[in-house]
Amino acid sequence: MRNKKKHLILNPISMLVIGLLIGFVVKQIDIRLYVQHFGVSLSDIFSQAGIWVVLGVAISLYSPSRKYAMLNVFTFCAGMLITYYVTAELTHSVYSWTYIRGWAIFACCSPLLAFLVTLTKDKGFWPAIIKFGILAGYLVMNMLLGGFLKIYDLAFLAILVYLLFFKKF
Repeated sequence: MRNKKKHLILNPISMLVIGLLIGFVVKQIDIRLYVQHFGVSLSDIFSQAGIWVVLGVAISLYSPSRKYAMLNVFTFCAGMLITYYVTAELTHSVYSWTYIRGWAIFACCSPLLAFLVTLTKDKGFWPAIIKFGILAGYLVMNMLLGGFLKIYDLAFLAILVYLLFFKKF
């Protein structure tokens, strides 16, 4: 029964629908919830790549196969980007073609990244290198794009460490 529920959610069609919904919700958060509490806003969290890395890693690791991981992550990212930028256009909110290109490149690379994440389920030297590479990539990406690690980045790093090093799949 548990695997059936997993397959209902972790398939490309469901991931596309979830991505479409999340893209709309996140754009609404950007528009309406920019209020900061303790120096952080929901808009800030969802505008950074960290949360999307964590979600991509989780989708990849929980998917039933490598093929599904690649498809699931791609359809999730594509759906999310479609509704995010369509909503931005319809609401006349701010966005740029630079961000669209950057996120589109990320979405196109996501199947390869999902494949690499699924390799971390194995034991050995290369899966360990990939695990540490994911953590290092997360840190470098945040330093380059965001400048410094924020409090929520520490929470995302803790989730990544758990998923990559402690959770059994």
